[in-house]
Amino acid sequence: QVHLVESGGGLVQPGGSLKLSCLASGDFVDVSAMGWYSQAPGNERELVARITSSGSTMYADSVKGRFTISRDNAENTVYLQMNSLKPEDTAVYSCYANIKTKVGGWATRNDYWGQGTQVTVSS
Repeated sequence: QVHLVESGGGLVQPGGSLKLSCLASGDFVDVSAMGWYSQAPGNERELVARITSSGSTMYADSVKGRFTISRDNAENTVYLQMNSLKPEDTAVYSCYANIKTKVGGWATRNDYWGQGTQVTVSS
């Protein structure tokens, strides 16, 4: 089984910072792309940032210049440093990872998701 566990969410004032972490654990062969999505109440889930195993990154326009995604391949962990937070950043943030597993002689690659962590930006 594969598990993704996020940490680091919470309540922060506008202009503040938070750092989210997501650890992938379990029995797998490798981890390809990792990333973060956000979902605010009443809204669809949106991609916030994504990072490949080689370190290439992409960001949603709304977070460019404020958020930084990074990863530690040795620890199978992805991070999201969120600075200059705004009330509109309030959402549940979920990490995902594209992971290769092997069952018997067969390898398969799937997206796995964490349970989500709440980020609330409010004064």
